[in-house]
Amino acid sequence: MPFTLPAGSDIEVETEIKHSRFIAVLRRVAGPAEAQEFLDEQRRRYPDARHHCWAYITGDEPSERAERAGDDGEPGGTAGVPMLQVLRTRDLVDVAVVVTRYFGGIKLGAGGLVRAYSGAVAAAVDAAPLLGRERLELFAVEVGHDTAGRVEAELRGRGVAVVGTAYGAAVTFTLATRDPGTLAAVVAETTSGGGELVPAGSRWVDTSS
Repeated sequence: MPFTLPAGSDIEVETEIKHSRFIAVLRRVAGPAEAQEFLDEQRRRYPDARHHCWAYITGDEPSERAERAGDDGEPGGTAGVPMLQVLRTRDLVDVAVVVTRYFGGIKLGAGGLVRAYSGAVAAAVDAAPLLGRERLELFAVEVGHDTAGRVEAELRGRGVAVVGTAYGAAVTFTLATRDPGTLAAVVAETTSGGGELVPAGSRWVDTSS
């Protein structure tokens, strides 16, 4: 199962090695464009730093996967690729990381740089509240406006993933599940048999880690 970060909050961890500061920041991103925006933002945030090394992996499906990394002036292969390898090893998707380095005056050597950058990313991942990513089946169910609030509360209370709500003549909930049989039983109970599940495709959704 791949993992990702909660949306809307960065994970930042700072480490120090031989007086060099390594500031690792993780962020959930929806694609390469957002990853580039994140990198640009970190460069503006720390304009006096010597290096802003980066890596990202986006795309839940292997056919959609994009992986990139950059050393930003560090010796080739000592920063971006080791950072990317940490993301791969931890099965992370839709995640970008930027490690900003303030040089401390002592050279670390190629091996030392690899350990420093990969270690900085690993520390940030260890501190992150990861979410699982799973492809679930989608079903739509219509309920009346008068019962929609109660039905939604009961569904969520029983662990059903409500991933969409549409209001029209009736209220249509889009539900995600890995077990359609159990979902059908729960919907039948919460709607007193009045709710009919209609297949609505599938999608990747966040689950608990």
